[in-house]
Amino acid sequence: MNADVLLGAYVFILAIFVGFEVISKVPTTLHTPLMSGANAIHGIIVVGAMLVVLAVPGTLGAILGFFAVVLGTANVVGGFVVTDRMLAMFQQRPRRPAKAEEKKP
Repeated sequence: MNADVLLGAYVFILAIFVGFEVISKVPTTLHTPLMSGANAIHGIIVVGAMLVVLAVPGTLGAILGFFAVVLGTANVVGGFVVTDRMLAMFQQRPRRPAKAEEKKP
C-alpha cells in the first residue's frame, strides 16, 4: 500500500474522531453561529472537490470528484436551509392589534 494513501487514511480517521468530539461538546445556543461557519467551510470543500476532478486523471477521479461536488453542494444547501429555519425561530411573530372595546356609559 502506498505511504501517501496510508497517511491520508490516518488523517481521515483522526479527523472523524476529533470532529465528533468537538461537535458533541457544543452547547445548543451556539449551533446557529457554528452552522453558518460550517456552510462557509463546505463551500471551500466544494471548490476543493472541483480541483480534485481536474487534478486526478481517469474515470475514477471524475466519478469521485463528481460525488464530492454533489454531496458538498447538498451539504451547503441543507446547511443554509437549517440555518434559515433556526433563525426564523428567534424572530418575533407579528402581534394582532388589540380590539378596542367600546366603553358603555
